[in-house]
Amino acid sequence: QVRLVESGGGLVQAGGSLRLSCAASGRTFSSYAMGWFRQAPGKEREFVAAVSRSGGRTYYEDSVKGRFAISRDNTRNTVYLQMNSLKPEDTAVYYCAADGSTMIRRTPGAYDYWGQGTQVTVSS
Repeated sequence: QVRLVESGGGLVQAGGSLRLSCAASGRTFSSYAMGWFRQAPGKEREFVAAVSRSGGRTYYEDSVKGRFAISRDNTRNTVYLQMNSLKPEDTAVYYCAADGSTMIRRTPGAYDYWGQGTQVTVSS
C-alpha cells in the first residue's frame, strides 16, 4: 500500500507559478513511476506529466510542455510538479499517482495508487 498526499495548490494569477508536492509513504517509493493528472469541473481526468522510477525519464502532455516540470527526490519520497506561465485553462484539481510498472504511462487506469488532490485555480 502506498499513501500519497499532495500539497502546494492555491490561487494564482495568469502567468504566475506554483510548485506542487506529493509525499509518499508506505512501500518503497523508488519502485514506482509517478504521474500527475488533473481534472477540471465537468471534464475527465487527464494526464499532465510522469517520471520514471529513477527520475531519468519524463513525459509531458503537449499543452504543458515547456511550462511544467516534473521531478522526484527518492531520498525524500516526494514527487514535484513545477508549474510556470500558468493559464486559466490550467485550473483543475491536481492528483499525483503511483504506477508499479517499469514504464511511464499516461493512462489513469494504469496507476495503482492516488492522492486526494489539490486545487489549482488560475485567474485571468
